[in-house]
Amino acid sequence: MDKATRDSKPIIFAGHSSGGPIAIYATIWLLEEYKRLKKTLTHGPFCLTFGSPLTTDRIFCHAVRREEWSDRFVHFVMIHDIVPRILLAPLSSTKEFLEQSLPYLISPSAHHKADSIDKSKLTALFDNVMRNASCVASHAACILMGSTNMLLDTMTKFVQLSPYRPCGQYVFCTGTGRLVVVKNPDAVFQLLFYSLQLVSESESQQKAVASLPAHLAYEDGLDKNLDMRNAIHLENLCELPLSSDNTMDIATKTIVDTLNDLNLSARARLCLRAAGESEKQKEDNQKKIERKVGMIRNALVDLDAYRTMCETRGMGYFDAFKVQKHEDDFKANVKRLELAGIWDEIIEMLKRDELPDKYEAEKSWVKLGTEFRQLVEPLDVANYYRHLKNEDTGPYMTKGRPRRYKYTQRWREHAEQLPRGSCGESCFWADVEELNLAVTSNQARNEQMALNLANKLKEWHAKGEVKTDAFLKETALVTWWKTLPDNHGAKLCIEDLIER
Repeated sequence: MDKATRDSKPIIFAGHSSGGPIAIYATIWLLEEYKRLKKTLTHGPFCLTFGSPLTTDRIFCHAVRREEWSDRFVHFVMIHDIVPRILLAPLSSTKEFLEQSLPYLISPSAHHKADSIDKSKLTALFDNVMRNASCVASHAACILMGSTNMLLDTMTKFVQLSPYRPCGQYVFCTGTGRLVVVKNPDAVFQLLFYSLQLVSESESQQKAVASLPAHLAYEDGLDKNLDMRNAIHLENLCELPLSSDNTMDIATKTIVDTLNDLNLSARARLCLRAAGESEKQKEDNQKKIERKVGMIRNALVDLDAYRTMCETRGMGYFDAFKVQKHEDDFKANVKRLELAGIWDEIIEMLKRDELPDKYEAEKSWVKLGTEFRQLVEPLDVANYYRHLKNEDTGPYMTKGRPRRYKYTQRWREHAEQLPRGSCGESCFWADVEELNLAVTSNQARNEQMALNLANKLKEWHAKGEVKTDAFLKETALVTWWKTLPDNHGAKLCIEDLIER
């Protein structure tokens, strides 16, 4: 692969059936390897799967969409193939039948043995998979539609729902010569169920018997469909027609015909609409918080001016805020609370999956989050120890650190491929406070913690991430530094930075 990359050759991983997940993971591995090395891949890699079972969960899919790698994954699914849906049922309920039918599935020469497969067991497998798929799809649809019914949470305590979710682009082969391309993962998930939904119980055995041959029909089926170059992209999901009438234009009629080819009922189409509305709402939510960027920047400018004012008084930013002697300290606290409210809202929206997946990786938000964290978190630490919250709750870093700083720190570490926890320049004051408390309470000195802190401070100061006001005479940092023995490694490490 390295040689192919150097020669500017495209790299494509492909897999059929259980080879599909291997192709997916190999593609992800190569993408992550080149991201870690900060290299650019001119051609690919790309991933093609055929009849692959679902083997990625929601977090995996979120990460792929965050990195904007979704277009590198294309999954082909025959609408009658049971295998792409099979892991929506518990493995314990499908294992026995899969072991029995494995020779038929993996050996082309065994096609003539299809009649030997027990049709009653195949039908039972099919019904079991579709019953579980119905539960998972219905639960997902209720969430998409914003249902607040507590029964949803109660159900998940008694029914184990499959964690697997689709990831990347899906191409559904309808069997009528039409290929249907869908990118929205929520829409794909609904289609996996509804495109194989039974109209009546009498269809069960017929569809079950057709489901395994369909799994081996990709080569012939795709040859025919790709030759026709008849691919329909389901993109504007919010406006999918629920029924047909005589007033439709050609484009709309084509979409209706496509939905009919997929055997989609009115309920199924409503679920697809909900998937589209959910995606649109996430984009609207991002626009809503982007309107607050000006407010965030203005507050940061005010706090930066406050920091400069503290320095001119000969007192560090952190310590001045902790003492709270001046009116400016009170005004800074108001700005801190305003910014905390805005960022807490953003983090809550992220936790509820109400923002686009790529939001966390956008350079402008990573940069703004870093500026916010570096300027505001020292004030949070000062406020925490000023009110002695550590006595009730414990150290800031283990018990008191808000998510708004944890998230924004991880954004930067991920964007710059830095070790996890390496960007602690905004919260080192918490370590300083704990070291000072250890001194006043005559506890044993944590030598490793002291040395690590000193080394990091020197590094962060060299990068301009810790300002000179931290090393003024009247600061908690210098108070701790003075308690160190003259020959202590930590003391010697930063003595050139200390104000004389």
